[in-house]
Amino acid sequence: MSSRTVRALALAATALIAATALTACGDDDKDTASASGGSAEASAIRLGYFPNITHTPALIGVNKGFFQETLGSTKLEAKTFNAGPAAIEALLSGAIDATYIGPNPAINGWSQSKGSALKIIAGSTSAGAGLVVKPGINTVADLKGKKIATPQLGNTQDVALRAYLKQNGLNADAQGGGDVSILPQDNATILQAFAQGAIDGAWVPEPYYSRLQLESGGKVLVNEKDLWPGGQFVTTHVIVSQEFLKKYPGTVKKLLQGHLKALDYIKTDEPGAEKAANAQLEALSGKPLKDNILAASFKNLNFTADPIASSLFTSAQHAQDVGLLKPVDLKGIYDLGPLNELLKAAGQPEVSDAAA
Repeated sequence: MSSRTVRALALAATALIAATALTACGDDDKDTASASGGSAEASAIRLGYFPNITHTPALIGVNKGFFQETLGSTKLEAKTFNAGPAAIEALLSGAIDATYIGPNPAINGWSQSKGSALKIIAGSTSAGAGLVVKPGINTVADLKGKKIATPQLGNTQDVALRAYLKQNGLNADAQGGGDVSILPQDNATILQAFAQGAIDGAWVPEPYYSRLQLESGGKVLVNEKDLWPGGQFVTTHVIVSQEFLKKYPGTVKKLLQGHLKALDYIKTDEPGAEKAANAQLEALSGKPLKDNILAASFKNLNFTADPIASSLFTSAQHAQDVGLLKPVDLKGIYDLGPLNELLKAAGQPEVSDAAA
């Protein structure tokens, strides 16, 4: 037998072994197979989050290395966004695999994709938002003729303000007209405009909710938690692309493990959590929050794995009521199975995706 024939037979045998191995794995588009149950694990996961204190579990998960620790050989590629619509656009385009985000952008993403793009897999943050106004404004009726800012047209706080005004007999259109002129602008601009007297108030999340009070003498007209049962409503939750979840359920579960580690750290060491979150904010923006703003923000926020699903359905109805969202069926938007498996294993209460 010639040496050329021997080499050919060896190559054929190698190819046969490789094909058999691929067949045994059951799926040739998976990066690796985990040792537990054979579920696929990605080589990397691209995770979005915002440089904002309402995304504290993400800030801590990155800063303390909790995500990378639980992900193991899967590389964490963290990406930051300044607004929900940009993060949703990135998810829809395939630029990221998962992100921390507010409820209304998630609803919009679900609606745009007709329920095919994403799943909500965990809660992250509750409360920590409301309407801060000039001292001379004492009732909702006093808002008539005033200029009130929100972070962005159609974002979570914008919808909350418009719904609140409508429920109290005041109207506001998307062009800044009506009984109350709503002026969507980024949070940094809101701080400056309020300090200069260019606006009369703003419905904003932390830390801007506290900054308007402590830095510019604003007063709280509405603490949004007072509008919700038990003071609980979703401010931030975690979503993942359905394609990524389907292909790499093992990786998603490990991401959730890192998320739960961050939440546990907040509960067991709040001073350390504040420090870690602020250190990550400084790393991202070059400027940490002042100690009094940081403490006030943490006091107003509640960090929880419970997505508080009932508030999401209510927020969607609010967006419809004020003309910013067409009727949408949210059935199936949640996949809390992986989270509840982890919670159950840790002896913690499971969470619900029920609308009420």
